[in-house]
Amino acid sequence: MSELSYADDETVRRILTRDGDTWAVVGLSANQGRAAYGVARVLQRFGKRVVPVHPKAETVHGEPGYATLAEIPFPVDVVDVFVNSRLAGPVADQAVAAGAKAVWFQLGVVDEAACARTREAGLDMVMDRCPAIEIPRLGLD
Repeated sequence: MSELSYADDETVRRILTRDGDTWAVVGLSANQGRAAYGVARVLQRFGKRVVPVHPKAETVHGEPGYATLAEIPFPVDVVDVFVNSRLAGPVADQAVAAGAKAVWFQLGVVDEAACARTREAGLDMVMDRCPAIEIPRLGLD
């Protein structure tokens, strides 16, 4: 799989423009110095509900957090992954099990086998991209 096939603009646009999406952001904590914190704020401004998923289960941007995807008691549309690449595959598998519609691996998060598994399961998949960059790049802001 080449970098070009990590996601096409049509898939990125489809994921970002769904109405009423709930995004579980894995790796999101109250640490304002982390990229996940700022990206989650951008997603909220873009109209997405952001659900923090982090072992600390902290409330972030007014949304209560959960320690794992499995603990979220409502449907999640997109799982946005801010963890190290070696941990991302199991998160993608958990997203499939949770019934998510899409998985988004952030910049620098690459697991080609997990990407293939996720797509084979019928989910949209984006890898090594950031929605905070893609929203203005695609003229969606």
